[in-house]
Amino acid sequence: MPNPSGPVPVAKASRNQAFQCGETLVPPGKRVSVDLEVARLYTHANLSVTLEVVNGRLAGPVLLVDAAIHGDELNGVEIVRQLLTKIDPMKLKGTLIAVPVVNVFGFIHKSRYLPDRRDLNRCFPGSARGSIAGRIAHYFFTNIVMQCTHVIDLHTAAIHRTNLPQIRANLSHPISAEMAMAFGTPVVIDASLRDGSLRAEAEKAGISVITYEAGEALRFEPFAITAGIRGIQRVMRHLGMTAQGKLTRAKPPVVARATRWIRADFDGILRSHVTLGQRVEKDQTLAIISDPLGSDEVAIKALQGGIIIGQQSLPLVNEGDAIYHLAYFEEPDSFVEEKVESYLDDVLDDMDNEIKSGIGKA
Repeated sequence: MPNPSGPVPVAKASRNQAFQCGETLVPPGKRVSVDLEVARLYTHANLSVTLEVVNGRLAGPVLLVDAAIHGDELNGVEIVRQLLTKIDPMKLKGTLIAVPVVNVFGFIHKSRYLPDRRDLNRCFPGSARGSIAGRIAHYFFTNIVMQCTHVIDLHTAAIHRTNLPQIRANLSHPISAEMAMAFGTPVVIDASLRDGSLRAEAEKAGISVITYEAGEALRFEPFAITAGIRGIQRVMRHLGMTAQGKLTRAKPPVVARATRWIRADFDGILRSHVTLGQRVEKDQTLAIISDPLGSDEVAIKALQGGIIIGQQSLPLVNEGDAIYHLAYFEEPDSFVEEKVESYLDDVLDDMDNEIKSGIGKA
């Protein structure tokens, strides 16, 4: 029904302020690369975390998008690169801080860990006088994370595993929950906060955080990359940082009520019978593990019905290895499977459209 008084007045967004990052001041409507020294190599050469600050012309949230906290998780690196080609600082409300590689030591060595074999994502908020992991965590957390209002932390599965695109978040945190739903993956996991993780420590500081998990370590996987870019764009739109545009609105995700790993109970060579996103029934055979000659075989079966959201990609297994990650839902598994299939089709359509239009080749 028309408003007899005319259009409802909309508050005009205020002009943004210059953004301070280290010793660099980024004016509104500008994009600047910043190198922050975090350590030195044995040669005394500086080792820096490079980030891009896109400071919008208008005021708004400060969003951090970071990748490679685990140095071998590469999909997020390409997500950040492609995301930056799509952001115009003159049309942006707020500030985007994009960090393609947090764990520069691990990235150089193609390793999940730092030289002291510590997991950087268990070292936050860090310590200025701690180990190298603690010092890098402290510097990154103090100088970058604490300047942000929202964080999207990009990850993949560990080495020799792969994940269905999914969001992990503390759904009891209202703003994090809204971000998780806006991102648009078919499955959202209400994941507990782990001490020392970026997600846990940021939320303690009042910063809203979600974690995107998709694909496998040491790989560029176009599907996981496209899904990640689309999800971040939806969150930015939800936060009011960007206009609606032509981005397809995501279908509401389904929240898993629980997840569980199925482990190998036999050593040998694994022949998988199922794939990511597939619905499985109780007692269904998921894989066969055998010796190289096939003379001794054991079937791995589902303990209950669910959806496969992660699995081992290496066919060589030892007894006790986690080989399938299943999620369980209140909704019927067939409903969730259809939602996953629809999501996969939508992402593939987006990939085809980008190839046809040449987008993403910058």
